[in-house]
Amino acid sequence: MKAAVYHQFNGPLTIENLPTPEATADGVVIKVAATGLCRSDWHGWKGHDSDIALPQVPGHEFAGTIVEVGPHVKQWRKGDRVTLPFVCGCGSCGQCVSGNHQVCDHQFQPGFTHHGSFAEYVAVHYANINLVRLPDEIPFTTAASLGCRFVTSFRAVVDQGKVSGGQWVAVHGCGGVGLSAIMIATALGANVVAIDIEENKLDFAKSLGAVATVNANSSPNTIEEVIHKTAGGAHLSIDAFGSQSTCFNSISNLRKRGKHVQIGLMVGEHSMPKIPMGKVLSDELEIIGSHGMQAYRYPELLSMIKQGKLQPEKLIGEKITLDESLIRLTEMDQYNGLGVTVINQF
Repeated sequence: MKAAVYHQFNGPLTIENLPTPEATADGVVIKVAATGLCRSDWHGWKGHDSDIALPQVPGHEFAGTIVEVGPHVKQWRKGDRVTLPFVCGCGSCGQCVSGNHQVCDHQFQPGFTHHGSFAEYVAVHYANINLVRLPDEIPFTTAASLGCRFVTSFRAVVDQGKVSGGQWVAVHGCGGVGLSAIMIATALGANVVAIDIEENKLDFAKSLGAVATVNANSSPNTIEEVIHKTAGGAHLSIDAFGSQSTCFNSISNLRKRGKHVQIGLMVGEHSMPKIPMGKVLSDELEIIGSHGMQAYRYPELLSMIKQGKLQPEKLIGEKITLDESLIRLTEMDQYNGLGVTVINQF
């Protein structure tokens, strides 16, 4: 099969002909119809994830059709249209038994722990508990755009942030994950203020429902401006970028008893950010992480998409070929385009 491969961190990606994977006893093989190009793939290629063994095929946001089924898989058949979370649980550890597959002790992550979806076929483990049936109304490209960004934002806003109508939500960073959070929070009746350093991204955020914006590059005091625009501070604030400054600002712009949810990956020099702990203590703030979403939580999300309450297809900025991904992945830290890029030509 055709696949994009890197043999060393921060090294070149090449198109190679690899053996088509075979299904494990508890797994399936999926023919990839579309896969997202995500900043997490860039982090993996850079070597920021210690779980990656080389050589590696990147890609973890995908959808497609089952072409092979392992003997222990009872719920799925060849021809089923499916997608899956980027973190797949084993189903038997303590975290999975408690329903928290997204923090499984023995997790399977395509593109990180195993070969991913920048390929014509992907082998998926633990299929019974991790696959998500894709309704016919939802195209593969839309499903791939859900990937880690949209579902992580959904869990951050709904399950972790517990947002409710009328609340103020601040979203720091208007990339794919931030724009997803803006759309989801707006659909649930919240008032969103979007924060970024690029005016075109802030304009896009307003088109998705943000009622206010702050340009952190030109604002004399981002924190005070967010507090002013939210009439006293955000009830929920999300760092969707992942830097020392966005994390600090997100916590600092909360009102009393507010929640900060960290979605953006904190790596390298940003992995140990300064925290305004005095404010956390005095205002009884909550600091919460959000890492993916369990497969069993997808039906609520998919139902909102089918009803038109959420329109993730609006976030798709470009559709590219697998060959184009070789360069686009390595340049993700420089990319200033809008929305999500999806590979749908192999």
